[in-house]
Amino acid sequence: MRKLKIIEFISLDGVIQAPGGRKEDSDYPHGGWTVPHADPAVGEAINAAHGKAFDLLLGRRTYDIWSGYWPKVKDGPMAASLNGATKYVATHRPDSLGWGPAESLGADIVAGVRRVKATDGPDLILWGSSTLTPVLLEHGLADEVLLMVYPVLLGVGKRFFSAGTPPRELALVGTKAAASGVIISTYRPSGPLRTGSYDDPA
Repeated sequence: MRKLKIIEFISLDGVIQAPGGRKEDSDYPHGGWTVPHADPAVGEAINAAHGKAFDLLLGRRTYDIWSGYWPKVKDGPMAASLNGATKYVATHRPDSLGWGPAESLGADIVAGVRRVKATDGPDLILWGSSTLTPVLLEHGLADEVLLMVYPVLLGVGKRFFSAGTPPRELALVGTKAAASGVIISTYRPSGPLRTGSYDDPA
């Protein structure tokens, strides 16, 4: 069975919108907020998480943004990996997946992800999508979460863990502070949320 890894650039206040540039979302006022904090350690962490080969799990908006950029990039291992990966897309318009190889997850996203995970192939990488993330966590489909937390407060924007995210606990399995101030942390889902009270007897 394939593993599914969620990778995300995230601000201190949880925003993930348009991290790489203003063109990613022309309506967002702070596009490109990761750029001033570029750091080789971030690239190394991404490469390690991707492994030697991977396929992509993408929401429709992320797919559309990336399909307008990555096919035009002809040089570099990242472009080759992303363009060559099979893209499994949550979409109601499967006939418009021009950046291939690509497949629709189907009408039932949970069933579609389970189907893909059960096939032979490389690990699946999810980038972006505040919509897909809570669904994957709720149904126990995410195996790993890699967060690159940037030392910025954005105030507004789409958040990675949206209001629909189910209560869960994550186990920290690795963390590193980059020279730029970015905190790179890897988590694995570890079960339902536990609660308690400091007033309870030991």
